[in-house]
Amino acid sequence: MKAEHNLFGPDQLKGGALLAVAAFPLYAYNRRRSSFLRKLQGPESSSFWLGNEADLRYQSEVGDNELEWMRQYGTAWRRSGCLGREHLMLADPKALQYIFHTPGYNFPKAADRAKFNQLVVGKGLISIQGPAHTRQRKIIAPAFHPTQLKTFIPLFQRTATKARESLILVQRWKDDIVPKDPDGAPLVNVVKWFSRLTLDIIGEAGFGFRFGSLDELKTPLAMQYENLFVDSTLYPSWYDLMFKETWSYLPESVHSLIRYLPIREYRRFRSFLDYMRKFSREMVKDSIASGDGKDIMSVLLRANESEDPKSKISETEMIDQMATLLMTGHETSANALTWFFWEVAKHPESQVRIREEVLAIRQKNAGEDFSAADLDNMTYMQAAMKESMRLHPIIWTLLRETARDDVIPLAFPITLKSGEQISAIPVKKGTPLDISTVAYNRLPQIWGEDADEWRPERFLDTDKERKTSVGVFGNVLNFSSGTRTCLGWRFSIVEMQVVIATILENFDIQLPVQNEKTHIYRKPSHAMLPMVEGEKGAWMGLHLKPLN
Repeated sequence: MKAEHNLFGPDQLKGGALLAVAAFPLYAYNRRRSSFLRKLQGPESSSFWLGNEADLRYQSEVGDNELEWMRQYGTAWRRSGCLGREHLMLADPKALQYIFHTPGYNFPKAADRAKFNQLVVGKGLISIQGPAHTRQRKIIAPAFHPTQLKTFIPLFQRTATKARESLILVQRWKDDIVPKDPDGAPLVNVVKWFSRLTLDIIGEAGFGFRFGSLDELKTPLAMQYENLFVDSTLYPSWYDLMFKETWSYLPESVHSLIRYLPIREYRRFRSFLDYMRKFSREMVKDSIASGDGKDIMSVLLRANESEDPKSKISETEMIDQMATLLMTGHETSANALTWFFWEVAKHPESQVRIREEVLAIRQKNAGEDFSAADLDNMTYMQAAMKESMRLHPIIWTLLRETARDDVIPLAFPITLKSGEQISAIPVKKGTPLDISTVAYNRLPQIWGEDADEWRPERFLDTDKERKTSVGVFGNVLNFSSGTRTCLGWRFSIVEMQVVIATILENFDIQLPVQNEKTHIYRKPSHAMLPMVEGEKGAWMGLHLKPLN
């Protein structure tokens, strides 16, 4: 599946020419800056204006270039960014630990990424920096405390199977999908179903609302999310990549106007955020009126009321935080579930082992719902989840920058162009850091020579004392790390476990016949999405065979 982008259409050339003239002084400035990074090995720049940015953003699949660069240059290398700016790409565990776990905000999100996030969800937790981030995180954290999460387990089970109030996932598949297939094993695009499932779960657990996305597949809310990142971030125009490079230098007053640009990315995000703000505002109003809810939003509102007035989250911030929670609370889990079931469909022996583990615990409980302890005891399922996340990181690159001059240590020495070996890299303030999660997650020095292969057992026999601590789950970076660790990561893990257990109790998941029309491509959208030839948007077709 080739990258579909028109780099040199008339509109692109016209807009790009104007931008190139305006950006040339910035290009000249970046090239004049002396940098130690130029001593590092790295790929040759493939574009005068875009550098290696084009290699990453226009590659056919996530990892096509990063993994090759890692094999060629080691765990750290230099690449060229837009307008001549030098980037340091990293997959080294000690460097990642230093960046994510150094106290404070010495390695904040790259300014252009933070501002991009503001276009999508406003000024919520994933798009703010420094003291504002600390303040919001402090207020939000109690809503994701492990004790609070235990109260959601019955909800996850009810939503994944048969709810009292509505038809939900497994029942919909059994009642409406399976009977229509003459072989009794229909081919289903699970991407859309998992997105709607997790949206309904976060609706009830997060906001105390039943969105009904699984009952009616064309709800206005669900439609806002459909192909959001495919429509807006997959294979962007080359002049938009150059334009984003200038964002770090734009004042906030100018940046606030970017969302009104008449370009597909900005139109899509503007429509999405306007809808989400209106929707979130109504939910907050209803939650305040109800008073004593046990959902995440109610817990958050009560925590905010108990705060010092000077540190409270404002109404606008609260609205954007709800939009953030809706986005991060369902899209990442849905994508992770999609890749997980793809892997167990390819490896039926793993699927059988997980099912046996689930049924053994179900039998021990005499059919009762799972407890938190039961989920903890599903050790092979957890290992398979970690392995799937390792092979398929949803956010395939984390962008940071240095807030001061620093020296980044390395676990594995690299060789400079001169032939000298070094174990630390000096960096100047403002240096862009590209954390390649896809490369780190397949680093042979960490995961073994079979790092490209599916082997969940690696998480059952690991020696934790020999590993550099990086991520919170399986030591991978799917939930980021340090001060930027996703607050909802435990919520996501528990949710996924219950959904996996419920589906594998009821269905055998099988791959379709493999050909050009069913070959899955890991496309480099903002999030890594599965796509196939001939289908518009994200697609992952799997056969669902009901079990007796």
